[in-house]
Amino acid sequence: MNHNEMLLLKLGEVVLKGLNRRSFEDKLVSNVRRRLKSLGSFQVYVRQSTIYVEPQKEECDMAAALAAARQVFGVVSVVRAIPCEKTVEAITAAAQAYLADEFAAARTFKVESRRADKSFALNSIQISQEVGGNLADAFPHVKVDVHHPDLTVHVEIREKHAYVHGPAISGAGGLPVGTGGHAVSLLSGGLDSPVSSWMMARRGVQLEMVHFVSPPYTSQQAQDKVVELARLLTAYCGAMLVHIVPFTEIQEEIRRRCPEEYFTLMMRRFMMRISQAVAKKAGAHALVTGESLGQVASQTMLALGVTEDVVSLPVLRPLIGMDKVEIIRTAREIGTYETSILPYEDCCTVFTPRHPAIRPRLEDVRAAEAALDVDALVARALEGETWVRVKP
Repeated sequence: MNHNEMLLLKLGEVVLKGLNRRSFEDKLVSNVRRRLKSLGSFQVYVRQSTIYVEPQKEECDMAAALAAARQVFGVVSVVRAIPCEKTVEAITAAAQAYLADEFAAARTFKVESRRADKSFALNSIQISQEVGGNLADAFPHVKVDVHHPDLTVHVEIREKHAYVHGPAISGAGGLPVGTGGHAVSLLSGGLDSPVSSWMMARRGVQLEMVHFVSPPYTSQQAQDKVVELARLLTAYCGAMLVHIVPFTEIQEEIRRRCPEEYFTLMMRRFMMRISQAVAKKAGAHALVTGESLGQVASQTMLALGVTEDVVSLPVLRPLIGMDKVEIIRTAREIGTYETSILPYEDCCTVFTPRHPAIRPRLEDVRAAEAALDVDALVARALEGETWVRVKP
């Protein structure tokens, strides 16, 4: 590691935010600081749509900091860069030393320059020509190719220094967590709900999770699996609470008193009521589910209407138009796939009706539900609620 190497994090959508932009940037800087805290001492500040991350001590883990910064929502790309004086000679020397390995491996190169400091004497095209000419002399085996180079040398002229870096690595994009409000996400052990949670966090939403357990029908491993899914998500979402709510009594009551074809729908109605109660206590303003239209019988349009009938909070369903292939691809990308496919039964799969109602009528479901003491069942479930705090 070069002792004065640093990271430049490029901002995405945040730069479009007009008058609120400052608060988005401040939130993003504090999220980056929090994420890097355990990896060493870094100075983090924002200038001209870029967050600068400067290691303050030799022992800072730059590779880990790069990986962590890529997972912070609001950061669109990350580069490892080196600062130098704002002269063509200093820039050439920095590129020659810093990118020596890249030059050794390349056959063609070009220089791309940006001049954020407009008082600098040369414009960006002139900077690229001068530095490119010098580097072509320094590395005679590497030819200039402005269209399809093996290596692009990036030069940025900014307030205090010039910066030299190689290719940028993509970041997580989206908006900084904490700028999009607070929601409660229903987290099962399946593939969908971790992906839907990640997608809402990527819109800046701060999440808490609710998970329903039905001992003895569901095992401790099933619960551990869900806590692990939440922990995997903290890399993107930050620390969060997982509310664990006992669901056995409700499921047994439904099985005892209600028509089998409505089991899943009634279960979901109870889950929504309980999640809304958790959300209101937490000061959250929406619920998030992993539902995808038509994926299963309880996710047809009519079924979604029956489920949503019992809550007044908005229900956010980011996967609503996605198919299983896209959901699986995203789960692999964000690292939840392997945990999601562990074979422990959750409470959704225990009491599955053989012939679920595909076109349920709301009045029929309400009438069937009248056999239950809904408020008492919800209250008892909430009394049994425990929670786990997960951290990155």
